[in-house]
Amino acid sequence: MNLVYRVSTKSDIHKIYELSRNLIDEYEDIQNIDYEKVLTWVYKKIEGNIHEYTSIYLDNTLVGYYHFYEDKDKMELDDFYIFSEYQNKGIGSKVLSELIQTEKTIYLYVFVKNVKAIRLYERYGFKICKRFNKNRYIMER
Repeated sequence: MNLVYRVSTKSDIHKIYELSRNLIDEYEDIQNIDYEKVLTWVYKKIEGNIHEYTSIYLDNTLVGYYHFYEDKDKMELDDFYIFSEYQNKGIGSKVLSELIQTEKTIYLYVFVKNVKAIRLYERYGFKICKRFNKNRYIMER
């Protein structure tokens, strides 16, 4: 599998935002959050950090994104998206296996109901270390 990584650009902001919004729509308790405020925060976070996002290509086809950055003495996998039509093909596993090569502790937030993602992270040594509000776990490796 030949994956190529490129720095994301402003043209990727809307795509990444849509992926984030779709996860929020699927897994967040929308009745108990200020939905518009959350979406505004998400957009600004992506826009302000787009140069830290990585676009994932499989043979010149964009298949996903991730945002992996240093946060003090740890690394955070903040966003990790493989487009649905490319899931279950080993792409997410290959990316994750490369990212975990760092010697630093890696942490991430994942929705409690996103069982598929939790299973993937557990296969790579991540463990749930804390529940962050009622809808998310913090996992660490």
